[in-house]
Amino acid sequence: MGVDVVLMQVAQRGTSPKKRRLTTVEFVQDGVDLFSGLCANSTLPMLNRVDPYRTQILTSVDMPQFIAEVNATCDQVKEQRERDILEKIRKLAERCAVAASLELHLQGD
Repeated sequence: MGVDVVLMQVAQRGTSPKKRRLTTVEFVQDGVDLFSGLCANSTLPMLNRVDPYRTQILTSVDMPQFIAEVNATCDQVKEQRERDILEKIRKLAERCAVAASLELHLQGD
């Protein structure tokens, strides 16, 4: 039950959700459940709310807290592969933080 992290470009003409279009920009696949495991064991509020069965959508407004929690987790982990996936996720989050037209989708199975 991995949680893939997908950076999405949002295009929406008007206010109707029917006209909302998402395009994948980049993603980090959680094939061996590293990120979902870190989230499940986290005591940090945003990471702890990540659901391995649902999709959670974060916007640029959410990025300061999300990045801070990813950084704090990265400082605590001991395995290099855990650090590597967190670094990749942080890079996507940093891109999302500077563009209101981007969203970060945490996609559970």
